[in-house]
Amino acid sequence: MKLALIHDFLTQDGGAEKVLKSFQEIWPKAPTYVLFYDREKINPEFLKTDLRTSFIQKMPGGVTKYQWYLPLMPLATEQHDLQDFDLVLSSSTLFAKGALTNPQTLHICYCHTPTRFLWSNMHQYIEDLNYNRLIKKIIPFALKDLRQWDMVSASRVDKFVANSETVKDRIKKYYRRPSDVIYPPVKTNDFYISKPENYFLAGGRLVGYKRFDIIVKAFNRLGMPLKIFGQGPMFERLRRQAKPNIEFLGNVTDKEKSELFSKCLAFLNPQVEDFGITAIEAMAAGRPVIAYAAGGALETVVPGKTGEFMDEQSWEELGNKIIQFDPEKYKPEVIKRHASQFDEARFKSQIKDYVDLKWREFGERI
Repeated sequence: MKLALIHDFLTQDGGAEKVLKSFQEIWPKAPTYVLFYDREKINPEFLKTDLRTSFIQKMPGGVTKYQWYLPLMPLATEQHDLQDFDLVLSSSTLFAKGALTNPQTLHICYCHTPTRFLWSNMHQYIEDLNYNRLIKKIIPFALKDLRQWDMVSASRVDKFVANSETVKDRIKKYYRRPSDVIYPPVKTNDFYISKPENYFLAGGRLVGYKRFDIIVKAFNRLGMPLKIFGQGPMFERLRRQAKPNIEFLGNVTDKEKSELFSKCLAFLNPQVEDFGITAIEAMAAGRPVIAYAAGGALETVVPGKTGEFMDEQSWEELGNKIIQFDPEKYKPEVIKRHASQFDEARFKSQIKDYVDLKWREFGERI
């Protein structure tokens, strides 16, 4: 079986990229097709693999200003030459699922979520853009064409794998397709338990839908110590709004992140996540999670055992949860044991068995 991997593009080292890295470790001989990659921002390990890019990689600003080429990305995806492969495994949030394959090729898509800015988060996506009002009024017309292509591209996939029950429901709603759930990999062994210090923690990519604004408003009023790690388009805006009790750390190393998790009182997750890897990382360090009761958190956080739920997505609700929060009621060993079920080794075993099974079933039909 000759296998190829496809990922949208490589410009960061987030949860989707961790899935791709696991794929590459399971199938080390498989080439990886991407629209483009930014060698300055990705995990250096990717540069050691067989990366095959589209024409966007060499276009002016194709890497640094890739948003300009959004209308061309469907075409660039379709130009990946996959005719020599028996099986294509795509890791997709955007366009990778739309690759063209032969009738004799099995295409399995590991879907992190149906494209947010086309479906579930379109209005907030446009609102958060740093463009003037006139351009924001024009953007929906461009997104309409992309939405139509996205719907068509989903029909090209033979088997969908969702990264959570939440995403499974979205795939059914937007693409009208069934899917199987395999939770994404988390390197739980990289995190450890230690004595907590007097601060709360939040972090990840600082974008609008992750609702860091709620956290900043709550802690501005509480005056309690808060640390936020990560970068993103909301970084400067949030930092200007924050009072001195809130510390912005920017990007941190894996070692620094492990220490931050192990010493915090609790990790804050007020957003609706597809799955929520950072929440699992916090629990792998034995720390409880205060999460909004929606999305992937409903599948990973156990109230009273590994964390607490916010019933409303508001700074007032978060503030009340912080005031009532008692870190002494939680047992770090119990929390860490719960997180271990999402370990990377479990993911690798499940996804390999799934691909092998679907390939055997596919072979029986052709």
